[in-house]
Amino acid sequence: HSGMAFPWDAMVFNYNSNKWLDFGQNSIRTLSSPMLSYSTFMNPFQIPGLWNRGGAIDATFFNFETMMHQDKYHVMIYPEGVPGIGKGFNRRYQLQEMKTSFVRMSVKYKTEIYPIYTINGEYIDPWAYSSKWVNKMMNLVGIPFMALGPITLLLLLQPWTFYIAYPAQLTFVLGKPIRPFDWVKKPYEDISQEEFRELADKVRQTMQEEMNPLVEQYGKKPFHLASLFKGILKKWKKILLLMPFLWPIFFTEFERRYQKGKRNIHIKTDLFSMLWYIIRNPIVISYYIPILGWIPLAIRGYRNNKLKKVPKEKRVIK
Repeated sequence: HSGMAFPWDAMVFNYNSNKWLDFGQNSIRTLSSPMLSYSTFMNPFQIPGLWNRGGAIDATFFNFETMMHQDKYHVMIYPEGVPGIGKGFNRRYQLQEMKTSFVRMSVKYKTEIYPIYTINGEYIDPWAYSSKWVNKMMNLVGIPFMALGPITLLLLLQPWTFYIAYPAQLTFVLGKPIRPFDWVKKPYEDISQEEFRELADKVRQTMQEEMNPLVEQYGKKPFHLASLFKGILKKWKKILLLMPFLWPIFFTEFERRYQKGKRNIHIKTDLFSMLWYIIRNPIVISYYIPILGWIPLAIRGYRNNKLKKVPKEKRVIK
């Protein structure tokens, strides 16, 4: 992740890469922070288990080890963890300290690491910064960080902006494979935690050096209006589906139908249909009520929040 934003970049990458792989046995399975799946607020528009239902697996060491024993899917991990999406616009493209689990697995199973760099991801929610004190307060309700920037005040007036996404031109670059197992000269069982930490830091430095010129190459035009309008004209009948302020309506109605067992769901975007969706899903109104709208959303989110039931040692992988 290149900056401070809700992980829409991960959703965009996973969908497009798996579509390219025809959703077959070579598809990508992501290990994601348990905070994303267990925290109601971190599931877009409080749709329960959305990350897991999209193929993500809770990033515990046990799950990681288990995934290394299967030969069907590629395994994707974000080694910076939650700090990778909460580092602030001022620290964009500055790789944070990485967990050691991914180098452990690479060394143990002689598996190459293929870095994937997200360029312009910080412009999904641009000029957003981070505060340790604010983030600590947000952690109490299961939110890992709070973006502080141009839309912070708008959050109070329009709760839907918590999940906002600007039309950034995302570029995903596949880096050169990294082979940490070639850097060690002793058996896996004899490598200490300190040595694994040094390996993880070396991987981070290698990735940082490779990524810096890529930022210069692909990061000069974070918003490409020509391609944006071209895409809108191509899909003009579905233009309302692209509008973030309408996403609470569409996401919630889609989920309602999905829970009823319906598939191949077609969401209509005419005014009558949208009003009908709101009537059938009254919680949607809360996303558009200034200040007071947060009350029912907070009650609903805290009541369904499962993060407090997860042992601390299983919330992240080291």
